[in-house]
Amino acid sequence: MPFVNFEGHPFFFERRGTGQPLLLIGGTGADLRRPETRLEGPLVQHFDLLTYDQRGMGQSTKGDRPFVMADYADDAARMMDSQGWENALVVGISFGGMVAQEFVLRHPQRVRRLILCCTASGGAGGASFAFHALPKLSAEELAAVKVKIADSRRDQAWIDANPAQYRLLLGHAAADPFAGEAGHREGAARQIAARAGHDTWDRVPAIHCPVLVAGGRHDGIAPPPVVRALANRIPGAQLKFFEGGHLFMLEDASAYPHMMEFLTA
Repeated sequence: MPFVNFEGHPFFFERRGTGQPLLLIGGTGADLRRPETRLEGPLVQHFDLLTYDQRGMGQSTKGDRPFVMADYADDAARMMDSQGWENALVVGISFGGMVAQEFVLRHPQRVRRLILCCTASGGAGGASFAFHALPKLSAEELAAVKVKIADSRRDQAWIDANPAQYRLLLGHAAADPFAGEAGHREGAARQIAARAGHDTWDRVPAIHCPVLVAGGRHDGIAPPPVVRALANRIPGAQLKFFEGGHLFMLEDASAYPHMMEFLTA
C-alpha cells in the first residue's frame, strides 16, 4: 500500500500514468477507496497523476488537533517532495480548490499551471456552501441537502418528476462505508472546521502562474457568482462555465478536454 509519513503521520497516495507531473487535490470527504469521489477522469491517461487522501480523510492520518488550511497546503508540498517533484501542474476540486489556492500562495514556485474547479476564495469574494453552519442532521437529511445543493435544478418539481434518479442520488450521498473506522468522524469534522476558515480573497491577486477557474452553471455549492469573483480576482485568470452542477466534470463532455488543453498549453 502506498503510504508516506509526514512528521510521523501516515498519508495514503496513488500515482499512476505517464506524462507531465499533475497533482490532483480532492474535495470534502474524498476517500480514494470510494469510486464516486475519484474525479481524475481521463487525466490519468495523459499525465503522471498524483493524488492522495487529505488529512482527516480516507486512509490518511485523522490527526489529534484542529487543522487549518495551511496544514493542507503544506501537505501538498510534502506529497510532491515525497515523489521528488520540484513543481507540477495542479488541479484542485471543490475543497481541493481551496487547498490549491493556499498551496500556490505558500509555495508559488511549485505550481506550473493551476485549475481551480467549483471552488471559492471565501472572504469578500463569497464562500462555498456553509456545511459548518448546518444543524445536526440525520444521514438521510444531510444526503437530501447534498443532493439539492449539488445542482440547483433539483427543486421539488424535479424530484417529483424524477423519483428513481432522486433515490439513486440520495443513496450515493448517504453512503459512508467507512463510518465505523476509528477517527473517521473526528477527521471529517476537522476538515469541515478548516474549510470554514478558508479566506484567500486578499491574497489571490498575488497568484501569477496561469490559472483556469472552472465552474458548473447550476452549482449550488460553489455558485457561479463566487466562482466568477474568484476568477476576476486572480490576474489573468481564465474563466469557464460548463453545463452541470458541482460535478460538472462528469456531466459536460467538453470539461475534461478543455482542462487538458489548458494544462498542456
